Amino acid sequence: CHLLGPLVPAVLILCASPRNARGHRRPLPVTWSLIVMLKTVPKRTQTYSKIGHLGRKDPCLIVMPPCMGEADRFSLDALRHIHKQLDDDNDGGIEVNESVEFIIEDMKQQQTNKHSNLHREDQHITVEELWRSWKTSEVHNWTVDDTVQWLKDSVELPQYEKNFRDFRLTGNTLPRIAANEPSFMSMQLKILDQRHKQKLNLKALDAVLFGPPLRPQHNWMKDFVLMVSIVIGVGGCWFAYVQNKSSKVHISQMMKDLESLQNAEQSLLDLQSRLEKAQEENRTVAVEKQNLEQKMRDEITGAKKEAHRLRELREGAECELSRLKYAEEELVQVRKALKRAEKEMQTERSVPEALQKWLQLTHEVEVQYYNIKKQSAEFQLCVAKDEAEKIKKKRGSVFGTLHVAHSSSLDEVDHKILEANTCNDCKCQVFDRYKEIYLVCPLFAFTIACV
Repeated sequence: CHLLGPLVPAVLILCASPRNARGHRRPLPVTWSLIVMLKTVPKRTQTYSKIGHLGRKDPCLIVMPPCMGEADRFSLDALRHIHKQLDDDNDGGIEVNESVEFIIEDMKQQQTNKHSNLHREDQHITVEELWRSWKTSEVHNWTVDDTVQWLKDSVELPQYEKNFRDFRLTGNTLPRIAANEPSFMSMQLKILDQRHKQKLNLKALDAVLFGPPLRPQHNWMKDFVLMVSIVIGVGGCWFAYVQNKSSKVHISQMMKDLESLQNAEQSLLDLQSRLEKAQEENRTVAVEKQNLEQKMRDEITGAKKEAHRLRELREGAECELSRLKYAEEELVQVRKALKRAEKEMQTERSVPEALQKWLQLTHEVEVQYYNIKKQSAEFQLCVAKDEAEKIKKKRGSVFGTLHVAHSSSLDEVDHKILEANTCNDCKCQVFDRYKEIYLVCPLFAFTIACV
């Protein structure tokens, strides 16, 4: 019909020509017929060409603003694909409920108020409206650096930065990622990991439909809490340092006191050995004194017997000369006995019996007092040692230094050491008095029974 259409006017012209004498129609002049045909054919051809053109419309020419290049054409195709995904009822528009459903089910997000960024006042978004919104969005004007920054900060896939820069991927290319074109993602961007593809697809959908990701507002409360935590931490460290230093000073002082206590213990042992040695010497002196007294008594008795014998000889002697000789010998023996007796009298001075009893009683009291002080000093020494061992064990734990610094154990150990030193001094004084009694007793020629 399209081919025969231009011939219809010619046929009509031929039919309208007048008949000749034989009844045949006479054709019009050829020139007129051609003019009529030339005027009629272009109009019909132009009409039919317009109809054919409207049958195959180009999407880039029917949207506003129109596509400006190949990148816009790809972006428009991707947006049409995204629009088709959102338009569940295929009515040509995206409703609010479809947007909310897409956000929750496909994008796996619970922020249902995001649809307001897409719809605003429009409750039915067509492809052209989606395209117009995309062309005026901030993401569309992103440069390569902006897109790479979005890849690193929002998507958190910095390993693909080189791929994005090599392809020179701008914001206008993001719809192709949002549409999840397999060839574009795998062949051109060389992203093979399905998880990374899905993550990129969701983030690109978010940026294309709802705009650039919002930067979280600066939380001053968190900064305040952080500063307070830092101040508390620094203060705690400083306090721990001061307490540690103080505890070290206390512990060093305690170690010095413990060392002095050990020295006191050693001096106590030395003093005890000296006491035992003095007692042994006293017993030895007493035995020697008794032996010497017995020897002197034996000598005096022998001298008396010799003098008596000589006197008997002198009395029985007939000769005067022998009598004189015996008398001289007797005199010599008597003199010797006298000297011995005088010497014995010098060493053996008599002491009243009452004084001996009081000295004995004083000695017994001093010995008992000495024993009490000795036991007290040994007890305080053992207690101080136990406390020192406990403190050493506590220092080995994690918070042992702080616990020792804040507890009263150091003061208690110092008090015990002071008491032990006091008892040791008292014991030394008692021992000195005890020794003086032992030194005085031999001068009066009598001994004191040891308790």
